[in-house]
Amino acid sequence: MTLHSLEGVLPVKKPVGFTSHDVVAKVRRITGVRRIGHTGTLDPAVTGVLPLCIGRATRVVEYIQELPKEYEAVLTVGYSTDTEDATGRVTEQVDKVEITSEQVVRILASYVGVIEQIPPMFSAVKVDGKRLYELAREGKEVERKARKIQIYEIELLQMDLDRPHPEIRFRAKCSKGTYIRTLCTDIGRALGYPAVMSGLVRTSTGFIQLSQCFDLEEIAERMVNGTLQGCMIPADQAVTHIPSYTVSEAEARKALQGQSLPIIMTDSQRSASELFRLYGSSISDPESSNSFLGIFRYDEEKKLLKPEKVFN
Repeated sequence: MTLHSLEGVLPVKKPVGFTSHDVVAKVRRITGVRRIGHTGTLDPAVTGVLPLCIGRATRVVEYIQELPKEYEAVLTVGYSTDTEDATGRVTEQVDKVEITSEQVVRILASYVGVIEQIPPMFSAVKVDGKRLYELAREGKEVERKARKIQIYEIELLQMDLDRPHPEIRFRAKCSKGTYIRTLCTDIGRALGYPAVMSGLVRTSTGFIQLSQCFDLEEIAERMVNGTLQGCMIPADQAVTHIPSYTVSEAEARKALQGQSLPIIMTDSQRSASELFRLYGSSISDPESSNSFLGIFRYDEEKKLLKPEKVFN
């Protein structure tokens, strides 16, 4: 297998202690491929699903980043930190917490839906051109605008309320841009106490589950024995939330040249999405009817499918 043939979305299980950029750098060293991008930052203390887009699959990074993500979090009630997780400096603490299981169930349920969240100071959000974590390291705190995010589901997994600082483990499915650290501190505040996120695992990104992921040792081993390509998810199969559309061989040729295609879509096709995964007969293999051509956007006014990402 040549380096150039290594292509697709590699589902990686990020280890604790690595930044997302560390993981990219490590996989670059393992594979010898430079063109690699990750699909959503995870803090160093967090483990779990980190899909890496390799080769031409880097063109679908932005579409994977938009997908919902799922986490299992541990919330400790009774103290807070400047980072909103257990790695930070303690800023507030109480000796004893008294909460009931009914309170926990009710408060967790109240966070399902579209909510506003203020990004934590220790985050990569930019304010006036500077990242918040850079300002935080300088001891500065600035006003941050609340952002709308969506919590699709919250499921209570386990509670230990008899400890001086109770622990609550829950699963959350949420939109891009959600800070689970901040969700934990907000839930604690709603319970009447300071709180932190004391553990976090990302269990899925879109349809990619933790059980599908490979750790760095296995990736290195598979690279050596030539089976790593088999671990890859093809770029088009990693974005199946985008509906597909098939064109003729003649149209496929134009699409691969980056041309817009005059297409009249039905109402049901248009209502599905503005973006489409475009397929057509392969130029090199005319008998093939499922060659992935790229991501195209439909212009309803001009009745054109316009190229966004062409896989020529």
